[in-house]
Amino acid sequence: MSKQRKIEIFSAGCPACNETVAEVEAESCASCHVQVLDMNEPAVAARARDLGIRSVPAVVIDGKVAGCCAGRGVDLQVLHQAGLGRPLD
Repeated sequence: MSKQRKIEIFSAGCPACNETVAEVEAESCASCHVQVLDMNEPAVAARARDLGIRSVPAVVIDGKVAGCCAGRGVDLQVLHQAGLGRPLD
């Protein structure tokens, strides 16, 4: 039995996610097992949360969130600094 690299793509099915799926699948090799996970499924969303995924698409390779996909997502502090929650004068 040959070893395979496990590549998981957390997707919401949007055009940006679909583009990422196509790119990852196009770049994968015979050692790559690519699996697309639907963030609309509660168990998938819970796993993404446990991994620290805050936005999609996100790619996990062998159980680790890829550096390009880590630390992204909405930051309320940044939004407040941009004016969220402050009435206009």
